[in-house]
Amino acid sequence: MPQGEGAVRPVDDARLKELGRAVLQTEAEAVRTLEARVDDAFVTACRHMLACAGRIVVLGMGKSGHIGNKIAATLASTGTPAFFVHPGEASHGDLGMITERDVVLALSNSGETEEILTLLPLLRRLDVPLVTLTGNPASRLAQAATANLDVTVPREACPLGLAPTASTTAALAMGDALAVALLESRGFTEEDFARSHPGGRLGRRLLLRIEDIMHKGETIPRVAAAASLSEALLEMTRKGLGMTTVVDEDNRVVGIFTDGDLRRLLDHGEVAIHELAVGDVMVTGCTTIAPEKLAAEALQIMERRQINALPVTDGDGRLCGALNMHDLLRAGVV
Repeated sequence: MPQGEGAVRPVDDARLKELGRAVLQTEAEAVRTLEARVDDAFVTACRHMLACAGRIVVLGMGKSGHIGNKIAATLASTGTPAFFVHPGEASHGDLGMITERDVVLALSNSGETEEILTLLPLLRRLDVPLVTLTGNPASRLAQAATANLDVTVPREACPLGLAPTASTTAALAMGDALAVALLESRGFTEEDFARSHPGGRLGRRLLLRIEDIMHKGETIPRVAAAASLSEALLEMTRKGLGMTTVVDEDNRVVGIFTDGDLRRLLDHGEVAIHELAVGDVMVTGCTTIAPEKLAAEALQIMERRQINALPVTDGDGRLCGALNMHDLLRAGVV
């Protein structure tokens, strides 16, 4: 069988490890060389992107297009609105996506990608800033740029020097450098990030509030301090939160009684469930939480105090909700 058409040369395990490590060393070297190129051109690129009143429009063909798509996604999720446009489609109508309020970020390792060069006269007419990531500062694309970021690499990780490997890694790293510099300059916060990722775990932890998931109204377990222990147990069973709050005549929380409290009570011998008032065995000074607090804070309190449920109280200490660990699990906070 001819070489390259299904033939596999025998390679031992040590050689496979050596090949993998060599690739990582080559790509790490490529990224290290970029540090010295974060220069005035980088600052110019950042200034234009910070001043952009529209969107950052990212262009790239082939592997550069895949990297460009990732850079656009990173920018968009870190406070810099951006989207990717395929250069081949741009010359067939999609150029209408670019407006004079935008900044164009174009990726081309050679700097001579025809599909992008074709767009240059149209971009000049729009008078939009053009930021480029190229591996050839003398290329036509680099020379046409408002700011060219040099992402030249010493060599590709591919032993043939053909497949884009180190060069795409370098371009991606420079794109990340831009995104993070812009993030910091905009004062982008964890909560801002969460708003862009409401479906993710981080989004739920940073955006979901107690009032969004707590039990309200008739679903809140509550009894008066004078209620019998048996009445409290019935309330716990009906509401299914593994506890009941104990409130006074003004609906202020004066205590709590939980499944754990019942077990501890039974450990001490026979209990007159029908005769004993819950106020005699409740835990006073119990931990509560406000409805506007983050659900993640409730999780921290429960873990720290090793409890499974929390009464929710308003500013006057009145009971307005309740939640337990299962509510946090269902909401994806845990």
